[in-house]
Amino acid sequence: MASPLTIYSLVDFNQKSLLISALSIAFNPLFWNIVARQEYHNKVLTRIFGGRSQAACYALAITIFSLGLFRDYLYERALRHQPSHPLLETDAATYAGYALLAAGNVLVISSTYRLGITGTFLGDYFGILMDSIVTGFPFSVTDAPMYHGSTMSFLGTALVYGKPAGVLISIWVLTVYTIALTYENPFTAEIYAKRDRERAAGKESKKAR
Repeated sequence: MASPLTIYSLVDFNQKSLLISALSIAFNPLFWNIVARQEYHNKVLTRIFGGRSQAACYALAITIFSLGLFRDYLYERALRHQPSHPLLETDAATYAGYALLAAGNVLVISSTYRLGITGTFLGDYFGILMDSIVTGFPFSVTDAPMYHGSTMSFLGTALVYGKPAGVLISIWVLTVYTIALTYENPFTAEIYAKRDRERAAGKESKKAR
Protein backbone atom coordinates (compact mmCIF):
# COMPACT_ATOMS: atom_id res chain seq x y z
CA MET A 1 0.00 0.00 0.00
CA ALA A 2 1.31 3.42 -0.91
CA SER A 3 2.39 5.66 1.94
CA PRO A 4 0.45 8.87 2.66
CA LEU A 5 3.42 10.84 1.37
CA THR A 6 3.24 9.07 -1.99
CA ILE A 7 -0.53 9.60 -2.23
CA TYR A 8 -0.19 13.30 -1.48
CA SER A 9 2.50 13.61 -4.10
CA LEU A 10 0.14 12.15 -6.71
CA VAL A 11 -2.97 14.10 -5.74
CA ASP A 12 -3.08 17.75 -4.67
CA PHE A 13 -5.79 17.70 -2.01
CA ASN A 14 -5.29 21.42 -1.36
CA GLN A 15 -7.01 22.27 -4.63
CA LYS A 16 -10.61 23.30 -3.89
CA SER A 17 -11.60 22.32 -7.42
CA LEU A 18 -11.03 18.66 -6.49
CA LEU A 19 -13.44 18.88 -3.56
CA ILE A 20 -15.99 20.77 -5.64
CA SER A 21 -15.83 18.09 -8.32
CA ALA A 22 -16.29 15.32 -5.74
CA LEU A 23 -19.27 17.12 -4.21
CA SER A 24 -20.94 17.65 -7.59
CA ILE A 25 -20.57 13.94 -8.35
CA ALA A 26 -22.29 13.06 -5.09
CA PHE A 27 -24.95 15.76 -5.47
CA ASN A 28 -26.37 14.65 -8.81
CA PRO A 29 -27.75 11.19 -7.90
CA LEU A 30 -28.85 12.54 -4.51
CA PHE A 31 -30.78 15.31 -6.27
CA TRP A 32 -32.55 13.14 -8.81
CA ASN A 33 -33.43 10.47 -6.28
CA ILE A 34 -34.96 13.00 -3.87
CA VAL A 35 -36.87 14.80 -6.63
CA ALA A 36 -38.06 11.56 -8.25
CA ARG A 37 -39.33 10.13 -4.97
CA GLN A 38 -41.15 13.36 -4.20
CA GLU A 39 -42.75 13.05 -7.60
CA TYR A 40 -43.72 9.44 -7.03
CA HIS A 41 -45.26 10.06 -3.60
CA ASN A 42 -46.61 13.61 -3.99
CA LYS A 43 -46.65 14.35 -7.76
CA VAL A 44 -44.79 17.61 -7.12
CA LEU A 45 -43.47 18.13 -10.66
CA THR A 46 -46.62 16.87 -12.34
CA ARG A 47 -48.68 19.43 -10.41
CA ILE A 48 -46.24 22.19 -11.40
CA PHE A 49 -46.74 21.22 -15.04
CA GLY A 50 -50.51 21.24 -14.78
CA GLY A 51 -50.96 17.50 -14.47
CA ARG A 52 -48.85 16.69 -17.51
CA SER A 53 -46.58 13.94 -16.22
CA GLN A 54 -44.69 13.49 -19.49
CA ALA A 55 -43.83 17.21 -19.69
CA ALA A 56 -42.69 17.09 -16.06
CA CYS A 57 -40.51 14.07 -16.81
CA TYR A 58 -38.92 15.81 -19.79
CA ALA A 59 -38.22 18.87 -17.63
CA LEU A 60 -36.46 16.66 -15.08
CA ALA A 61 -34.54 14.98 -17.90
CA ILE A 62 -33.26 18.35 -19.15
CA THR A 63 -32.29 19.32 -15.59
CA ILE A 64 -30.43 16.05 -14.95
CA PHE A 65 -28.66 16.26 -18.32
CA SER A 66 -27.61 19.87 -17.65
CA LEU A 67 -26.34 18.98 -14.18
CA GLY A 68 -24.35 16.17 -15.77
CA LEU A 69 -22.69 18.55 -18.22
CA PHE A 70 -21.84 20.93 -15.37
CA ARG A 71 -20.45 18.02 -13.31
CA ASP A 72 -18.24 17.00 -16.25
CA TYR A 73 -17.01 20.59 -16.61
CA LEU A 74 -16.09 20.72 -12.92
CA TYR A 75 -14.28 17.38 -13.23
CA GLU A 76 -12.18 18.48 -16.19
CA ARG A 77 -11.40 21.78 -14.46
CA ALA A 78 -10.27 19.86 -11.37
CA LEU A 79 -7.99 17.65 -13.47
CA ARG A 80 -6.29 20.68 -15.02
CA HIS A 81 -5.28 21.79 -11.52
CA GLN A 82 -3.82 18.41 -10.59
CA PRO A 83 -0.30 17.01 -11.08
CA SER A 84 0.31 14.53 -13.88
CA HIS A 85 2.28 11.31 -13.57
CA PRO A 86 4.73 9.88 -16.13
CA LEU A 87 3.12 6.43 -16.01
CA LEU A 88 -0.18 7.95 -17.11
CA GLU A 89 1.37 10.07 -19.84
CA THR A 90 2.41 7.15 -22.02
CA ASP A 91 0.84 6.31 -25.38
CA ALA A 92 -0.56 3.10 -23.89
CA ALA A 93 -2.34 5.00 -21.11
CA THR A 94 -3.71 7.52 -23.59
CA TYR A 95 -5.01 4.82 -25.93
CA ALA A 96 -6.56 2.99 -22.98
CA GLY A 97 -8.21 6.25 -21.95
CA TYR A 98 -9.76 6.79 -25.36
CA ALA A 99 -10.90 3.15 -25.46
CA LEU A 100 -12.62 3.57 -22.08
CA LEU A 101 -14.25 6.80 -23.25
CA ALA A 102 -15.53 5.10 -26.40
CA ALA A 103 -16.82 2.03 -24.54
CA GLY A 104 -18.39 4.15 -21.83
CA ASN A 105 -20.22 6.31 -24.34
CA VAL A 106 -21.44 3.23 -26.19
CA LEU A 107 -23.00 1.94 -22.95
CA VAL A 108 -24.60 5.30 -22.13
CA ILE A 109 -25.90 6.07 -25.62
CA SER A 110 -27.15 2.55 -26.34
CA SER A 111 -28.98 2.35 -23.02
CA THR A 112 -30.63 5.71 -23.69
CA TYR A 113 -31.67 4.44 -27.12
CA ARG A 114 -33.12 1.27 -25.60
CA LEU A 115 -35.00 3.02 -22.82
CA GLY A 116 -35.97 6.26 -24.48
CA ILE A 117 -35.97 9.61 -22.70
CA THR A 118 -38.65 8.75 -20.14
CA GLY A 119 -37.18 5.32 -19.48
CA THR A 120 -33.72 6.78 -18.97
CA PHE A 121 -34.74 9.74 -16.84
CA LEU A 122 -36.93 8.19 -14.17
CA GLY A 123 -40.19 8.09 -16.07
CA ASP A 124 -41.38 5.18 -13.93
CA TYR A 125 -41.52 7.56 -10.94
CA PHE A 126 -43.99 9.62 -13.00
CA GLY A 127 -46.15 6.61 -13.75
CA ILE A 128 -44.68 6.25 -17.26
CA LEU A 129 -43.82 2.56 -17.15
CA MET A 130 -42.25 0.36 -19.79
CA ASP A 131 -44.16 -2.68 -21.00
CA SER A 132 -41.38 -5.08 -20.07
CA ILE A 133 -37.83 -5.21 -18.76
CA VAL A 134 -35.17 -4.46 -21.38
CA THR A 135 -32.72 -7.36 -21.54
CA GLY A 136 -30.86 -6.71 -24.81
CA PHE A 137 -27.55 -4.91 -25.19
CA PRO A 138 -26.25 -3.08 -23.21
CA PHE A 139 -28.36 -4.58 -20.41
CA SER A 140 -27.09 -8.01 -21.40
CA VAL A 141 -23.61 -6.80 -20.41
CA THR A 142 -24.42 -4.85 -17.24
CA ASP A 143 -27.58 -4.11 -15.29
CA ALA A 144 -26.55 -0.45 -14.92
CA PRO A 145 -25.02 0.63 -18.26
CA MET A 146 -25.60 4.33 -17.62
CA TYR A 147 -23.71 4.26 -14.34
CA HIS A 148 -20.97 1.90 -15.44
CA GLY A 149 -20.55 3.71 -18.76
CA SER A 150 -20.25 7.03 -16.95
CA THR A 151 -17.65 5.59 -14.58
CA MET A 152 -15.64 4.31 -17.54
CA SER A 153 -15.77 7.76 -19.10
CA PHE A 154 -14.47 9.36 -15.91
CA LEU A 155 -11.58 6.90 -15.78
CA GLY A 156 -10.90 7.31 -19.49
CA THR A 157 -10.70 11.08 -19.08
CA ALA A 158 -8.28 10.63 -16.17
CA LEU A 159 -5.97 8.52 -18.33
CA VAL A 160 -6.15 10.89 -21.30
CA TYR A 161 -5.23 13.80 -19.02
CA GLY A 162 -2.60 11.66 -17.25
CA LYS A 163 -3.89 12.61 -13.80
CA PRO A 164 -3.81 10.24 -10.79
CA ALA A 165 -6.44 12.46 -9.14
CA GLY A 166 -8.80 11.46 -11.93
CA VAL A 167 -8.32 7.80 -11.08
CA LEU A 168 -9.17 8.60 -7.46
CA ILE A 169 -12.27 10.53 -8.52
CA SER A 170 -13.31 7.63 -10.76
CA ILE A 171 -13.26 5.33 -7.72
CA TRP A 172 -15.42 7.91 -5.95
CA VAL A 173 -17.84 7.92 -8.91
CA LEU A 174 -18.15 4.13 -8.77
CA THR A 175 -18.73 4.28 -5.01
CA VAL A 176 -21.44 6.95 -5.31
CA TYR A 177 -23.24 5.10 -8.10
CA THR A 178 -23.05 1.78 -6.26
CA ILE A 179 -24.67 3.39 -3.22
CA ALA A 180 -27.31 5.02 -5.43
CA LEU A 181 -28.18 1.67 -7.00
CA THR A 182 -28.84 0.11 -3.59
CA TYR A 183 -31.65 2.65 -3.18
CA GLU A 184 -32.85 2.91 -6.77
CA ASN A 185 -33.08 -0.73 -7.82
CA PRO A 186 -35.38 -1.96 -5.02
CA PHE A 187 -37.60 1.12 -5.32
CA THR A 188 -37.95 0.77 -9.08
CA ALA A 189 -38.56 -2.97 -8.77
CA GLU A 190 -41.39 -2.27 -6.32
CA ILE A 191 -42.97 0.22 -8.75
CA TYR A 192 -43.20 -2.50 -11.40
CA ALA A 193 -44.20 -5.16 -8.89
CA LYS A 194 -47.08 -2.93 -7.82
CA ARG A 195 -48.11 -2.49 -11.45
CA ASP A 196 -48.06 -6.27 -11.94
CA ARG A 197 -50.12 -6.83 -8.79
CA GLU A 198 -52.70 -4.31 -9.97
CA ARG A 199 -52.87 -5.97 -13.38
CA ALA A 200 -53.31 -9.38 -11.77
CA ALA A 201 -56.03 -8.03 -9.49
CA GLY A 202 -57.79 -6.50 -12.48
CA LYS A 203 -57.78 -9.80 -14.34
CA GLU A 204 -59.15 -11.62 -11.31
CA SER A 205 -61.87 -9.00 -10.99
CA LYS A 206 -62.90 -9.52 -14.62
CA LYS A 207 -63.03 -13.28 -14.16
CA ALA A 208 -65.24 -12.88 -11.10
CA ARG A 209 -67.84 -10.88 -13.05
